[in-house]
Amino acid sequence: MEQYLRTQPRDFLAVATPGAGKTTFALTVAAELLERRIVDRVTIVAPTEHLKSQWAEAAARAGMPIDPTYAAGKGKTSQDYVGVAVTYAGVAVNPLAMRIRTERFKTLVILDEVHHAGDALSWGEGVREAFEPATRRLALTGTPFRSDVNPIPFVTYAPGDDGVPRSVADFTYGYAHALADHVVRPVLFLAYSGEMQWRTRAGDEVAARLGEPLTKDLTAQALRTALDPGGSWMPSVLAAADKRLSEVRRHVPDAGGLVIASDQDSARAYAKLLKQVSGEPATVVLSDEKLASKRISEFSANDKRWMVAVRMVSEGVDVPRLAVGVYATTTSTPLFFAQAVGRFVRARTRGETASVFLPSVPSLLGFASEMEVERDHVLGRRIADEDDIFAAEQDLLAQANAGESASAELEMSFEALGSEARFDRVLYDGGEFGHAGEVHVGSEEEMDFLGIPGLLEPDQMRELLHHRQSERARKQKAARGPEPDTVAEVTTHEQLAVLRRELNGLVAAWHHRTGQAHGITHAALRKECGGPAAAVATADQLAARIDRIREWALRRSS
Repeated sequence: MEQYLRTQPRDFLAVATPGAGKTTFALTVAAELLERRIVDRVTIVAPTEHLKSQWAEAAARAGMPIDPTYAAGKGKTSQDYVGVAVTYAGVAVNPLAMRIRTERFKTLVILDEVHHAGDALSWGEGVREAFEPATRRLALTGTPFRSDVNPIPFVTYAPGDDGVPRSVADFTYGYAHALADHVVRPVLFLAYSGEMQWRTRAGDEVAARLGEPLTKDLTAQALRTALDPGGSWMPSVLAAADKRLSEVRRHVPDAGGLVIASDQDSARAYAKLLKQVSGEPATVVLSDEKLASKRISEFSANDKRWMVAVRMVSEGVDVPRLAVGVYATTTSTPLFFAQAVGRFVRARTRGETASVFLPSVPSLLGFASEMEVERDHVLGRRIADEDDIFAAEQDLLAQANAGESASAELEMSFEALGSEARFDRVLYDGGEFGHAGEVHVGSEEEMDFLGIPGLLEPDQMRELLHHRQSERARKQKAARGPEPDTVAEVTTHEQLAVLRRELNGLVAAWHHRTGQAHGITHAALRKECGGPAAAVATADQLAARIDRIREWALRRSS
């Protein structure tokens, strides 16, 4: 606020983590500009119909009546209103009508989750045409990056150190900063793996372990098998999530849970499973239903246990009591993941921790371990050498690898046969915690993590995770008895799991020692030692990174 009022900019981009208070900031700016007669009207642009109503309700509490039913071709609205709320899609339908309204009054335009303005060319062009004459434009986003290279209107781009243009925010308040200020909750990610079986169009039966290094198509089909409501994986994970919710509700009585599903059929099936598990009907929210917004509002106000949604609650929707989530969707872009996790991080009381259940898919585990890394919207790749004959091919390859779905042929031929869940690991504060070997669902080893108290300070949480991991290892060693003279053979996946946990523990320690974000440290280790991300690195590559970060620690100490 101080920066905005001091500089009085025409365009201002505020990037703040979900739960930091972007709505309050924007409405305070609007009230100040209206009082000073700098603007006469306010136009709020939001991604969804529900968010229009949510903005109007928040504005009403701030003494600013906003019309959430306004349509671009409607023309006038009641003089009781000082502004209107519209969607990006609504603006794109008739940008000229919105431009005429913008020109008629001195207008402040609030662009909520402005990255949506690049979702399609028509949206971006519509927003630019409609609001180019605005007196002031205030852009807000919690995720200032996109999966494509469509520029976002009214956002400034500047080349970074590598020459690649990136979005430039006027003010940034990231997740790591908000976490240090106790504005948002830390997130405990509980990852589940397991054996999957499915049949291809050719009639071949395929078996694979979720989380093992696989091709993009096989990973996608293993994930779809896990999320199939008819298998054993989803019922097991939902039961584990309900246990976790019960533990959290011992300390936070109104805590709620949210399952984010891929489609409507799956959402309804998950709701039936949750009723069997918890004994209480789940609230189902489908985006094309007229009562969707009302159901979200009712769930936010009551103390029911579970809500199941497809994409309706992906971003911006404010349900502060959500504390436990199940990521049960095949959508696996960084943008959607950040938006989804953002539903659980809104803090109300110190000590609250969010718990999100994930499939053990390398991309999702990577997003979870890099929660504290701030991102910007990147427009394109810089070609350092004009003779780089492989540049075009590398760009095409990157686009192909960025795709989140399997090929159409494999998608159509897919048939899930069965699935079985296993507890894999916990990710917290960039570190990994778990027990050696496979951990069965419902076992004491799993309850070591599901039974963690619902109210803990971040340092207490970290110490408890370390304690439970080491205590279980001590008990397992005692139960095995004295070590034989011969060295026991360790399976590859157990060895990799141990090395990954050791590396992530050292990176977390380095973060607390230096303040450097985990993702930056991992990237520096990869740059020095080579190799892919830790989730798919070999044992030798992981060992080299462990040795290197220990060298850093010794050099810093000396």
